Amino acid sequence: MGRTLDLGPFWAALDAVPVADDAEALYDVATADSRLRRQNLTRYLDTVGPGADTLLVAEAPGWRGMTNTGIPFTSMRELGPEYLTPPEPTAPWEASSRVVHAALEGWRGPLPVAWAIVPHHPFVGTDRLTNRTPRPSEVRDGAPVTLALLRALGASRIVAVGRKAQGALASAGIDAVAVRHPAQGGARQFTEQLAALSD
Repeated sequence: MGRTLDLGPFWAALDAVPVADDAEALYDVATADSRLRRQNLTRYLDTVGPGADTLLVAEAPGWRGMTNTGIPFTSMRELGPEYLTPPEPTAPWEASSRVVHAALEGWRGPLPVAWAIVPHHPFVGTDRLTNRTPRPSEVRDGAPVTLALLRALGASRIVAVGRKAQGALASAGIDAVAVRHPAQGGARQFTEQLAALSD
């Protein structure tokens, strides 16, 4: 536990990812909301990262959770008091975030670090309060960020949350075990599969 992570290469890779017109850069230092998310992500990685041996990877941020908090699988409802609170969140909660946090309460060993292979929030048209499937080019552009985070953590295992995330990782040349995505009736299976992976 006391290990300090070298996140310089991770931030450099993240800042280099191009942003599509129908996507939102969550950690760009140009806006107050982005700076808040970046501070929260930094605190999260500094807190959970040093002991983690597993990286839990989603496909992309959703508008109800990570776009508000900056922390993967964390909506306003799960945001602890040690984190900064956005002044105008787009939603109070996200179903998947709740399931993931509840499932991790029973995790044995160091908590996994969560991340999304596409670090920007992809939305439909001009409506930020939507989610769209990332394009293959966005997955390719986000892969170096995931690899940089994996190296910084020294994690030995990658778990993809859902087949889409597993496919995105595979297309980027990253091998991952898949668990069921908690959305659309998958909460119980996700929880059981995650528990089976716990140390």
